Amino acid sequence: MGKETVHKINKSRAIRRLVIWYKRNSAVTSIVDTAASSAVTASNVAGNVVSGAGSVVSTASNVAGNVAGNVVSSAESVVNTASTVVSNAGSLAKNTLQPLVFDPLKRLQNSDNILDKGYDTQSKRIWIAVDGMGGDYAPGPILEGCLEAISRFPINIKFVGETEKVKNEAEKIGLLESLEKEIENNRLELIDSGEPIGMNEEATAVRKKKNATINVAMDLVKNNKAQAVYSAGNSGAMMASAIFRIGRLKGIERPAIGALFPTRDQTRPVLVLDVGANTDCKPSYLHQFALLGNIYAKDVLQVKKPRIGLLNIGEEECKGNDLSLKTFELLSTEKSLDFGGNCEGRDVLSGSFDVVVCDGFTGNILLKFLESVGGVLLDILRSELPRGRRGKVGSAFLKSNLIRIKKRLDHAEHGGALLLGVNGICVIGHGSSKSLSVVSALRLAHSAVNHDVMANLKQLQKLQVLNS
Repeated sequence: MGKETVHKINKSRAIRRLVIWYKRNSAVTSIVDTAASSAVTASNVAGNVVSGAGSVVSTASNVAGNVAGNVVSSAESVVNTASTVVSNAGSLAKNTLQPLVFDPLKRLQNSDNILDKGYDTQSKRIWIAVDGMGGDYAPGPILEGCLEAISRFPINIKFVGETEKVKNEAEKIGLLESLEKEIENNRLELIDSGEPIGMNEEATAVRKKKNATINVAMDLVKNNKAQAVYSAGNSGAMMASAIFRIGRLKGIERPAIGALFPTRDQTRPVLVLDVGANTDCKPSYLHQFALLGNIYAKDVLQVKKPRIGLLNIGEEECKGNDLSLKTFELLSTEKSLDFGGNCEGRDVLSGSFDVVVCDGFTGNILLKFLESVGGVLLDILRSELPRGRRGKVGSAFLKSNLIRIKKRLDHAEHGGALLLGVNGICVIGHGSSKSLSVVSALRLAHSAVNHDVMANLKQLQKLQVLNS
């Protein structure tokens, strides 16, 4: 076998590896899938250029499409041309679509259409207080997310934590230079505090640990030094600190945690509340949750007339326990709401409702169940994938799609939830939040401030039902 033949075979193997690598690369697959028109155009270009040259073409056809056999005269030119086309196609897709791929919140909420309606990158920068020590992985990923959010949104960060630990962690993960640069630019400020409230501590610990990170962060909002607060730490402690430090809205008996769930329509998520703040509820609580959710859906989700549903075991108004029956009566007579009746569990993700109201016990179970669905679905489908060489190639295509499905269903991937009913913007992050989740949560906080949610929530005090 001559050197020229060996050279051609080696190049053929190289291009096959290159093609398979590009197809298996989840980021490129995500880009091409997200913008089908750009990817299809690139594929058609490659298909018109590359010919059927034996085994090279059979592999390259996964990227290049059908081949016109009389265009390319030799295997070497096929390799060179295919390599150039694949590289150009990847560059085109990446340059065009990179801004759309980074943020996982976009996948769930299509946030360009929801959270970013009226979003003005030139607007005045707002200060957000961040509990830098709250969460399973703090402070590293929290700091990383804050630095990224500062560069993307018109926000400044007051990072609350044990200063020396924060700086040591920043140096350890290579963020110390970026941290010092943002401090110099007056876009980030380190606020020294005591230890955080542990995830396993009681919420009442906020009274004993007066210098805890969440208390210091909440005081910044109370004293108008920040317009919003974010924490991925103990959610019970955050709610207790919010109540003790900034107080409840007048007429609101209990605050509620509102979480966005995906629906069939990616542009229209459903707000479910309460998902854990109040395990035992009265009908008046659920009535107030509906009022709070209605304003949130109007302001942040930009739904003109939100449809409110009451989570129940049946659609009929006579179904449910005593809490459901009495709440149904209250909501059906509330003129300020578009009450759509009872919402069964199967209808939560259908898109039929914009806001679904329930007690915190039920809502938290619903939230945790949804978090598990994505992972279980991925495991089941992975076990059903075909074996062998073709199965592995097919798996490479399907895997990235399944991961995106998992992210759409997993609430932990999508930032945080608003604590509604307190006298300030409070965003609660998932305990396992990493940097991307922090970015999404801070984006949510900015959107709530930008849409003046608090001013509209305070208008609730004029309702007769809250003054009785």
